[in-house]
Amino acid sequence: MSPGRRKADRTRALARAVREARACTLCAQRLPLGPRPVLRATPEARLLIVGQAPGTRVHETGIPWNDASGDRLRAWMGLTRETFYDEELIAIVPIGFCYPGQNEKGGDRPPIPECAALWHPRIVPRLLEVRLTLLVGTYAQRFYLGSERGKTVAETVGRWRDFLPRFLPLPHPSWRTQAWERRRPWFASDLLPELKKRIRDLIY
Repeated sequence: MSPGRRKADRTRALARAVREARACTLCAQRLPLGPRPVLRATPEARLLIVGQAPGTRVHETGIPWNDASGDRLRAWMGLTRETFYDEELIAIVPIGFCYPGQNEKGGDRPPIPECAALWHPRIVPRLLEVRLTLLVGTYAQRFYLGSERGKTVAETVGRWRDFLPRFLPLPHPSWRTQAWERRRPWFASDLLPELKKRIRDLIY
């Protein structure tokens, strides 16, 4: 089979997997707002972002990271919205594709684990141009780093150099992380400049 034919086959297989993932209703009975899988993946993407699961605003709009957390993540990355949402540059494949609902304390529930187990093996290995994967939050780090991760997100992110060049772990960019950052000045002085540099090298 020619290289061109193999590439075309891979492109079709990825497009089919993404299409089927967006139509998935496997967890419908457990989703308070119903299924609305939110993800983006094309064969050309060079950077992959693996986050947690959509919040209510993302569920409403169908646009990943379309909230205040997304604004902070883009600031960390040094990207405009336009570049962030260029599907030929960046793939966004969270651990949970649908909004999982709230817990008793009013926060979001964890992603439903069956989602990543079913879809990530069908989608991520077909992103052949990806050179860096951002693991945003504990669930992404648990899924992709396994026993190599630290006992806490802080410990894992503190060892960020250990996971390069394939992965770069980040905390979830919610407002709660502001205090977390202040207690860890190395995040702004060391990690974020390296993150921005690697992203520039990948997509510009």
